[in-house]
Amino acid sequence: MSKVYNFNAGPAILPQAVLERARAELLDYQGRGMSIMEMSHRSKEFEAINSGAEAAFKRLIGVGDDYRVLFVQGGASTQFAMLPMNFLPPGGAADYIVTGAWGEKAQEEASKFGRANIAASTKDSNYSRNPRADEITLSDDAAYVHLTSNETIQGVQFPAFPDVGAHPLVADMSSDILSRPIDASKFALIYAGAQKNLGPSGVTVVLIRQSWLDTAAKTPPTMLRYGTHAKNNSLYNTPPVFGVYMLNLVLEWIEENGGVEGMAARNEQKAAIIYQAIDGSNGFYRGHAAPADRSRMNVTFRLPSEALEKQFVAESVAANMVGLAGHRSVGGIRASIYNAMTPEGCQALAAFMGEFARKNG
Repeated sequence: MSKVYNFNAGPAILPQAVLERARAELLDYQGRGMSIMEMSHRSKEFEAINSGAEAAFKRLIGVGDDYRVLFVQGGASTQFAMLPMNFLPPGGAADYIVTGAWGEKAQEEASKFGRANIAASTKDSNYSRNPRADEITLSDDAAYVHLTSNETIQGVQFPAFPDVGAHPLVADMSSDILSRPIDASKFALIYAGAQKNLGPSGVTVVLIRQSWLDTAAKTPPTMLRYGTHAKNNSLYNTPPVFGVYMLNLVLEWIEENGGVEGMAARNEQKAAIIYQAIDGSNGFYRGHAAPADRSRMNVTFRLPSEALEKQFVAESVAANMVGLAGHRSVGGIRASIYNAMTPEGCQALAAFMGEFARKNG
């Protein structure tokens, strides 16, 4: 099999061991004579996968029975609306800390349901950094405070999370979930599309504090109520069975490879390899994010011209590296190096960057 280094932002690289396990079990899951994709979601086999994935996720992120893990559909973009529908009361307000394109989208969607205040924004810096503590202005009556832990397009990540006092803290962690240890008890709700660090597209993970869940509105449509999915253990309707199965395999892989602490150590190493190639290029490569706020998941940078950027992408594909073009809205180069990306892949990219700069600098 021809293998490439996959730097796509999502759907993204999956661990090789997980793909091999899924291939081995694809036609006949545990001797049942059928694929997991063909089984009822009410079968004991899938119910074991579903409950096992919830338990594994809670172990890895470090929470107990005071939290629920839900597996829903619609991606993080549906969560942009589902969150205010459940927790933004009529006439109420929510605060949004905006550090990039996905934070913008979340705030814009919430504004359709009530006052979605921008408590801080770094748009004036072209989203190259996170706001300082003194730049964040929270509303006294905010129903919750929302942030995006890692912006995939701009390559900006919170190294530590702001103190929001007694306000419920909510985060879109789609692109850095389980990539490093966090204190999940600080959050009332975390959501993450699976297709970057957790599995294939089609399933979204929601971690929600039970006491906050108990306060959710009962008025949203049935499928858009968190309570519906919690009451039915994410089995109210037919779930994305194969996606949850794959997610469970990825969680097992993380546990087998040192847990979140092991992922963090490897991710620091990988990111350092590429950032060193940027910083050591004598200005040929220019990183977008401020050094203190650089993402360990999405490394974004520019070259001296757009023509060279197009040439860089074309030659990288010829060198068996895919997915390095920046997001269509900003251009440039983006290397997404989620948990499943190997250090060898980052070393190969750094070597390619060095040779490309030597030839074209």
